[in-house]
Amino acid sequence: MALSCSRLCSHLSLVRLCALRTNRITNGLYSPHVSCQSRLALCRHYSSSKVRRGIGRYVATRLQWANSKYEGFLKRRFPRFFQLYHTFVEGFKLLLRDFKEVRRIKVKMRSEGIQFQDLPYREMGKLRQFRRDMVKAIPLVVISIPPFANYLVFVLMQQVEFRGLYQSLRVRHHWPVLKGLENMSRQVKNSQLQGRLKHLCAKVQSGGNPKVSEILAVQGLFSGPPLSMTRMSVGQMRRISPLLFLTPRLPGFLIGRRLNSHALELLQLDRALVRLGPHQLSDSEIREACYLRGLHSDLLGINQCRDWLHQWLQVSSSLKESEVSLLLHSIVFLSANYPTPLSRH
Repeated sequence: MALSCSRLCSHLSLVRLCALRTNRITNGLYSPHVSCQSRLALCRHYSSSKVRRGIGRYVATRLQWANSKYEGFLKRRFPRFFQLYHTFVEGFKLLLRDFKEVRRIKVKMRSEGIQFQDLPYREMGKLRQFRRDMVKAIPLVVISIPPFANYLVFVLMQQVEFRGLYQSLRVRHHWPVLKGLENMSRQVKNSQLQGRLKHLCAKVQSGGNPKVSEILAVQGLFSGPPLSMTRMSVGQMRRISPLLFLTPRLPGFLIGRRLNSHALELLQLDRALVRLGPHQLSDSEIREACYLRGLHSDLLGINQCRDWLHQWLQVSSSLKESEVSLLLHSIVFLSANYPTPLSRH
């Protein structure tokens, strides 16, 4: 430790001497027209800044060295723990990168007076996803602050579910949503529209994939009672919430507000995607877009994903904001039997 301190002092002294010498002979500072006091003040200013930079570089180097030693120790002695640690660190780096990107988008929105619904598709998606990531990440960051609490973080990370499991949980609610919609169809006074809605529910329940035209044939029912977002029963809203990974265990008015907010956001995202053009998306972006809208895209070929997304956008592009309830039900209509029949378990 003493040796390290002596090396640091020597290093700092050398930096100071070099700074004094450099400042005296460069940039015209060493001139008979400049007073001795001025030269001394300028030398002190420049040497101090170089010393600060030298200290910063030294500290950063030592921290990097210590971190590499720590990671090497974990990798040798606790390889499985190291994998969790590495995952957490890399995830945190990605979160910081996303934070910088989101801050840039926010500044752009304020400086140019741009509203959320007018953003390009990728920027809109970035803001939407970042909000959801922060809800999940903040508790992990908070509990990792106290000493040794990062061990608890790693234990919790082992319980994180993958996309396939999340999708299986979402699929469990397809059948209840259809049964609830079928029951509410009895309140529809127009017999022709009532018949179309029952036929649509029956087709999906029997394992069929409805056409876009069959879905849009009942869109007028979703702008008023009993199927609009503002008039839908609390029970049906609770059944729909897990489709968007929202908790149904909230008071009815809160569930309604959250569902309506998410549905409008999804509609705006669809409109931004139409402006961009789905053909502009990469394969991974196509799969992510399909998964967001209810399809287990990992099980499908990329062409199947593109065809499904095309159908979804056909429905979405035909809807008004007052009909967003149909957009949420379309998660079941379009994805329940695509590619496999609906599971009733």
